[in-house]
Amino acid sequence: MAVLAVARFERFFRLAAGLDLDKQDLRRHEEFVNTRLYHLLVRGEATAKANGRDLILPCDLPITKGLQECMHEFRRLDQELELQPILEQLARHPPLDLDYADDTKARFPLIIGGLGMALARSFKIMEPGLKNPRAEHWQRCFDLFDLLL
Repeated sequence: MAVLAVARFERFFRLAAGLDLDKQDLRRHEEFVNTRLYHLLVRGEATAKANGRDLILPCDLPITKGLQECMHEFRRLDQELELQPILEQLARHPPLDLDYADDTKARFPLIIGGLGMALARSFKIMEPGLKNPRAEHWQRCFDLFDLLL
């Protein structure tokens, strides 16, 4: 990841939840958001198939109220940080049986941004005074989101 991108992500986490991340944390973040995006896409594929479609539409993705709110908050914060172009490159498009509609692909950066916002807030819910997440904090967040998404 380019130095400018690292600085933007560090600023994102500071603004979103008062967290200080290092480069290893940014790798964990990338793994986190791409894994959760994949989980959402798998469920979206099942919904599209159940509805007899051969494309995964945005409405097929199981975006919860909380994730939708995090996506809106990310969008507001992103006006200042301009992370969306970086997230477009970060988003993996895992091959599934069905293809993605163009508007579904276009939402990937926003979904990833919302997942990042939810992740940052989760750290603070689990440990309000946390400033520098350690491996065990990351694992708890991974476990929590595995349970929910």
